[in-house]
Amino acid sequence: QVQLVESGGGLVQAGGSLRLSCAASGGTFNRYVMGWFRQAPGKEREFVAAISRSGGSTYYTDSVKGRFTISRDNAKNTVYLQMNSLKPEDTAVYYCAANPYSGTYYFPAQYDYWGQGTQVTVSS
Repeated sequence: QVQLVESGGGLVQAGGSLRLSCAASGGTFNRYVMGWFRQAPGKEREFVAAISRSGGSTYYTDSVKGRFTISRDNAKNTVYLQMNSLKPEDTAVYYCAANPYSGTYYFPAQYDYWGQGTQVTVSS
């Protein structure tokens, strides 16, 4: 059983930056593809970014490419999401999740473990 705890959310003006962290415990961290998802009010949860077990491969949804960077530190059991050039449409609750399966990273159903979420609000 993996426990995930996100931190780093908050209120920021458009164009600003935030760095989200997700600390994992209770499992072997480098066995999991790690992902970040977000959910805005009234919308479905959507994929934001994912990173392979070693950290050698990363994946992003088109709307955040060039602005967000996902990384992981397997020694610290932590995954990060650096968010730059934030826009009001990035406002959402951000969740990290752990995926034990191979070959998939886009769909929430592939992730077995989820954090409680952290609110990111971008003002215009």
